[in-house]
Amino acid sequence: MPKTKKSKKLTKENAEDALKKVIDPELGLDIFTLGLIYGIDLKEENSIHIKMTFTSPMCPYGPFLIEDIKKHITDAGFSNPHVEVIFTPPWQPTKEVRMMLGLN
Repeated sequence: MPKTKKSKKLTKENAEDALKKVIDPELGLDIFTLGLIYGIDLKEENSIHIKMTFTSPMCPYGPFLIEDIKKHITDAGFSNPHVEVIFTPPWQPTKEVRMMLGLN
């Protein structure tokens, strides 16, 4: 009888680590540090729902970022990633992020 591989329970920290690998090509920082992630909701069987925003509603890299998120989240072991893009509240960089970007 073949052994069945039991999938490990993934955590919000696993998701955050995966999201830190997604780099905004325009700003050169990861989307988690930038504050573009508004919510991470873990579902049954390691599926995940992510709420995020873009730096602007007309972000030309939006589709690329969504695909990159799905890739890194899936690589981390999550299944059925769903990315919801919202614009409320509008993105505002924190003081730390502004300093990283040289926008004092």
